[in-house]
Amino acid sequence: MVSTLTWVLAGLVAYTLAAMALKARGVVPDYIRFSGPITTIHTQRGKVLLDRLARPRRFWRAWGNLGVGVALVVMVGSFLLFVLGAQQAIVNPQPTALNEPRNALAIPGVNDFLPLSVAPEILLGLLLGLVVHEGGHGLFCRVEDVGIESMGVALLTVLPVGAFVEPDEDELLRSDRGTQIRMYAAGVTNNFALAIVALVLLFGPVAGSIAVVDGFPVGGTLPGTPAAEAGIGSGDVITAVDGRQVSDPAELREVLSSTDAQRVEVTRRDAEAVTVQREVVVSSAVASAPLTGGDTIVSVNGTNVSTSDAFVRAAARHPVAELATEDGRTVTMPTGGYVLVAEDGPLDDAGAPAGEGVVVTAVDGRRTVNGTALAAVLADTDPERTVPVVAYVDGQRQVYDVDVATNERTGGALLGVTLEPGVSGIEVNDFGIDAYPAATFLSVIGGDSGGAETPDLGFARRIYFTFLLPVIGAAPGTGFAYNFPGFTSFWTNFYTVEGPLGALGKTPVFLLANALFWTGWINIVVGQFNCVPTFPLDGGHILRATTESVVSRLPVPDRRQVTTAVTVAVTLSMVASLFLMVFGQRLLA
Repeated sequence: MVSTLTWVLAGLVAYTLAAMALKARGVVPDYIRFSGPITTIHTQRGKVLLDRLARPRRFWRAWGNLGVGVALVVMVGSFLLFVLGAQQAIVNPQPTALNEPRNALAIPGVNDFLPLSVAPEILLGLLLGLVVHEGGHGLFCRVEDVGIESMGVALLTVLPVGAFVEPDEDELLRSDRGTQIRMYAAGVTNNFALAIVALVLLFGPVAGSIAVVDGFPVGGTLPGTPAAEAGIGSGDVITAVDGRQVSDPAELREVLSSTDAQRVEVTRRDAEAVTVQREVVVSSAVASAPLTGGDTIVSVNGTNVSTSDAFVRAAARHPVAELATEDGRTVTMPTGGYVLVAEDGPLDDAGAPAGEGVVVTAVDGRRTVNGTALAAVLADTDPERTVPVVAYVDGQRQVYDVDVATNERTGGALLGVTLEPGVSGIEVNDFGIDAYPAATFLSVIGGDSGGAETPDLGFARRIYFTFLLPVIGAAPGTGFAYNFPGFTSFWTNFYTVEGPLGALGKTPVFLLANALFWTGWINIVVGQFNCVPTFPLDGGHILRATTESVVSRLPVPDRRQVTTAVTVAVTLSMVASLFLMVFGQRLLA
């Protein structure tokens, strides 16, 4: 099947050829110009309005000076971000969805993080951003009495991707450097201001009228698990199990843990009830484990098991157990916490193989059936003493006398290992569903989390996490399995609207919330990208003007040459860093 990106590229080529043919025949008016697939529409309209808006010049100059400070800070941050990103791509070339080349394109449906379902809201936010960005440049031209030759919009074929103001280059070059810097910084300042206004409205009355519905929000089901076989899928909200009410993910775990029943009836919000036949299915396993994802465990040492808790209890009775699978296989393995031994740690010093995986079945005489039990035992073990540790290395039982250190985080014993979840690195699931973090996402943008425990964020951190939400599932170290696409598609099943805006209904409020969210997000992106210190972006022009200002005060013979050397060096560094960030992981991996 031909990919979406291939169709997009084919369309761009076809449009370019058609535009060239029409231009050659002279049927295109002079105010429309083509540069490959980019179309620019030029106009003289709007100059009178800019002249009127520019009249409070003292106010605008103060606003411009504030914007210069903001732009310089973001420029430095952008420079460091690109350089560190390039360094990471070289040191640890791990391809992820974040550095997929197609995700560098801000095209909904092509970019994995820009859903096609909210393309209108994204394009609205982009259009507003382009208007305020280029409007800022034009306004400051008139504030500083710099002429404007033309204004207009830039289209990628027929999609608006930019706007522009063409100042009179001669007048701009004759102006002082402060004028130039304020003019170039005005666009990004307005983008950040628009983002803040949109997010303040989102954090306040709009998200405040949205709440999470009671129940377990199903983000997805694991293939081959009982829930998937029963027909439970993404967007379902589980409200009860065997008649017991479920108001959040914690309650579902509690209800399932309280019964070993193999068959349970699951009630769903706005959907038919289904019966789930629980089985112990391997959801993930370390490479050295004898079982793999999708295997179904039916017994442990002859004891039939149909739930995760029953599996753990049966495994805890035997440090070495025989596991039977549904397809008739039998495997024998130690049952304990799977760990990777850290180099120069206490367990390594006691003789365990550094850098290798071992299964720890007991610490100081206390059974450790899985990673959770091992962590709990270590946290409850007095440090700074010698304790016996029973471990299996390549299936062979070993006893190590370990001088455990102090774990500064827990206050307990430090073994010097990296813990893996599950029994011997095997995670099992008797239900097979993932919770969508609806309450956490809503709390980030200022909504009612429904009593769920969520982080307490200030305004600045709230904006930062809002910026991360569309990519948070792919960002390393966040612990999230899902991105936040806005209030769209089946994700809206997890939310309801109440309070003063409840009279409008769910759809209008969700549309408004999406428009504010994506307007704020896209304008942060546009502002930050334009602050990258490289030409032809605003950051490149600000870099040149500020470098000229600094160099003019230095006792050097050829100031122009020094300025050129600095700007070219920074520009090349940014281009190289961007290339490495997008393509480096795949070239070096």
